[in-house]
Amino acid sequence: MLAAAGHQWLHKQLPVVEVVCDATILARAKRQGECVITHDLDYGQLLAFSGDRAPSVVLFRLRRADTRIMFERLTAVWKEIEEDVASGAIITVEEAIRRVRRLPISRNN
Repeated sequence: MLAAAGHQWLHKQLPVVEVVCDATILARAKRQGECVITHDLDYGQLLAFSGDRAPSVVLFRLRRADTRIMFERLTAVWKEIEEDVASGAIITVEEAIRRVRRLPISRNN
């Protein structure tokens, strides 16, 4: 779906014996200039506490974490969040709203 909309994407399914921790995935995304799209809260938390400016994370908080629904919601908000994704942010996307936290997130907040 993302490729049909003109976006490059990578979805890696790992064999059971190959376990990659969330921090490793974030580090790879940062090196490659990629964005992490997920419904796993750990990515946003790791990034928030890291003090890093990248990679951006789009975090889905939907009642159903169905790929089709996530794609439809991402497509609906993309123009509003595209600059934030490019600049470095944690973007939370829900059914009716979205929230943006620019990176780095201050430890004082």
